[in-house]
Amino acid sequence: MNTFDLTPLFRSSIGFDRMQRMLDNAARGVDAGNSYPPYNIESLGENAYRITMAVAGFHEDDIEVTVTDNVLTVSGALQEEEAEGAFLHRGIARRSFERRFNLADHIKVSEAGLVNGLLHVDLVREVPEAMKPRKISINACAGNVKAVEGKAA
Repeated sequence: MNTFDLTPLFRSSIGFDRMQRMLDNAARGVDAGNSYPPYNIESLGENAYRITMAVAGFHEDDIEVTVTDNVLTVSGALQEEEAEGAFLHRGIARRSFERRFNLADHIKVSEAGLVNGLLHVDLVREVPEAMKPRKISINACAGNVKAVEGKAA
C-alpha cells in the first residue's frame, strides 16, 4: 500500500492537507537516497530542539539557512578554489547540498551557528498566548436564575 487514504478524517477538519503530503512523502521515502550531509536532531527541552549538521570544509558564507511555509531549508555551495597540490585521495566531500526539514506549527528558528565543522540550528516552539490552555472561572449567579413553575400534566 503506497498511499494512506485519510479522507474520512478530513471531512470534519480543515487545513490538515499538509499532513497528507507529509505522510505520502514518508511512504515514498523521499530522502532515502540523499544522506549528505549527515545530521542529528535532538530535543533540548520541552520546547527546544537542535539540528546539527556535519558540514566540514564549508564556511559561514557558503551556507544558507531559510524558512518558508514551515519548511526549513539548509543549503550549501562551495566556491571553486585552486588546489595547492595534487590530491592522492580526496575524502572530504566538496559537493553542494540542500536538505529540507518540515517544521510543525509554531516552531521558529532561534539561531544558527557554525562551530568546528558542525552547523547548529536551534529551534523553539512558541505557542501564541491565544492558543495556550486557559482556565475559565464559573460564576455563581443564583440571584439571576429564574425558577420555572411547573403545572401538573
